[in-house]
Amino acid sequence: MSHDKLAPRSKIILFSLLLTFILAATSVVAQTPQETAATSQEKAISLTLEDCIRKTIENNLSWAVEVINPQLAEISIAQAKEKFMPQLSFSFNRRDTNSASYSWLDAAGNVTTLYYGSAARLIQELPTGGNFSISLDTYKNDSNRNFQTINPRFGSTLQFNFTQPLLRNFGFNISRHQILLAKNNKDISDYNLKKTLQDLIYTVEEAYWNLVYSIENLKVRQQSLKLARELLEKNRRSVAIGTMAPMDVLTAEADVATREADILEAEAQVKNNEDRLKTILNLVAENKELEWARLIPKDKPTFKKKEISLEKALAIALANRPDLKALQIDLKNKQLTVNYTKNQLLPELNLTASYWSPGISGSRIIYLNNNPLTGVIVGTIPGGISDSLKDTFNFKYKNWSVSLNLSIPMSNFLSRAAYAQARLNYEQALLRLKEQEQQIFLEIKNAVRAVQT
Repeated sequence: MSHDKLAPRSKIILFSLLLTFILAATSVVAQTPQETAATSQEKAISLTLEDCIRKTIENNLSWAVEVINPQLAEISIAQAKEKFMPQLSFSFNRRDTNSASYSWLDAAGNVTTLYYGSAARLIQELPTGGNFSISLDTYKNDSNRNFQTINPRFGSTLQFNFTQPLLRNFGFNISRHQILLAKNNKDISDYNLKKTLQDLIYTVEEAYWNLVYSIENLKVRQQSLKLARELLEKNRRSVAIGTMAPMDVLTAEADVATREADILEAEAQVKNNEDRLKTILNLVAENKELEWARLIPKDKPTFKKKEISLEKALAIALANRPDLKALQIDLKNKQLTVNYTKNQLLPELNLTASYWSPGISGSRIIYLNNNPLTGVIVGTIPGGISDSLKDTFNFKYKNWSVSLNLSIPMSNFLSRAAYAQARLNYEQALLRLKEQEQQIFLEIKNAVRAVQT
């Protein structure tokens, strides 16, 4: 009987020990992260406002993204300037033809021709909207045709071409339209970067001083709780000796409870402001353990009396606000586009001038009695490409031409639509600029009033 009674009791004891072991292990595992967090939370970082601004510039991702924009704008300027980079081109071709002869004047059998050609060209776009080019073309032609006086024949031509638009696409600002836009966009990117920096510094300062305020507010509420508890103890003693009603104790206890709730709220506010400042500083980029560190502001707010004039403050703001500067430059861009699209409505009238110097040489064929009609070749005088080039660069054969070409489109619907759109964009940008000026005036007026009052 005693053995039967002990068996269940032993099982109960073993089960209890096993359950205790499991709960203990679970408790250890569950407390490990908390202990780690608690250890990390014990770390504290003392930061001045200047430290926070410096760390923000070093670590903030939004700032890092914005810094790239001026670099991209610089690349856009370089791309736009490529239009005025000289363009050098080369070409080479060979043509071998073989056809039947239909006349004794052509050849005795098949007519064969072997042709080699090469060319080099240098083209330069001009700021006035035109272009200038230099080209050198050379060739060699070898054929079995009858009655030729030179075969193979070498030729070369040095040519200068100048083309200048007189209506559409004429003018420095028209030809450099994309470059001017790119440069203005670079200035806009710089001002936007400056605006981002100002906003970022303002955000850091606001978060920093909010944290300072919340810490000081927590201290004040802790002091209020201390005073409320002292009053509660005093009321309890007064009730004990009969000099105060018990209701006063309940009132004091309610006040203590309120103060304790205020402290919880203040502590939460401190944590929220710490997290806000940590996010702006991006301290995790420096050290992941700093995510749990406490931030201790070292700077304290100071008061300095300073007289502020509304007119002076407004003048400074209008002269230095980067967002206003960016809108002013954007308005210039819109005006450039209006001028460009208006120019595209004009007819196309181009002045073209050319000057070229050809040269020709080769093996001269000597016929019987100097009469090619005899078909009897009695000798040749050799010649080559060098003789042709000599004639070319000595300008032995001078040629020139000048022409005016007028092109009037029957319909310029797309160009007129682009011009109308550009004008509307300009008017919109002008209104946006005026709206921003009004907003700045209101902000400055409110800020000055807030300081003065």
